[in-house]
Amino acid sequence: MWDDQILSNFITELNRGTLTLCVLSQLRTPQYGYALLQTLAEQQIVLEANTLYPMLRRLESQGVLKSSWDTSESRPRKFYQLSEDGVMVYERLKRHWLEQHAHIQTLLKEEHPHG
Repeated sequence: MWDDQILSNFITELNRGTLTLCVLSQLRTPQYGYALLQTLAEQQIVLEANTLYPMLRRLESQGVLKSSWDTSESRPRKFYQLSEDGVMVYERLKRHWLEQHAHIQTLLKEEHPHG
């Protein structure tokens, strides 16, 4: 019997880069973490908070995102947005993903005779 944990590991590997691309796609305008989780969930992109927040901090430390605090409400919120470099990174990643997706779709559609 196939091990579900192995399959789960494969799915995690597959999601790692694509989830980053999904997050970047939503940060042309400032968003805070919880709202970003909700926006992604509405598009059927499941991302856990304990995955998103470290990702946001990593992307900020890499210069892809910039952040600012909104303290106008009772609970301060940290908003993230693509930096100037982040826009360039996002556009290049998106172009690469679209090309790769097209190639993978071709591979998956092909029928290979066995034996």
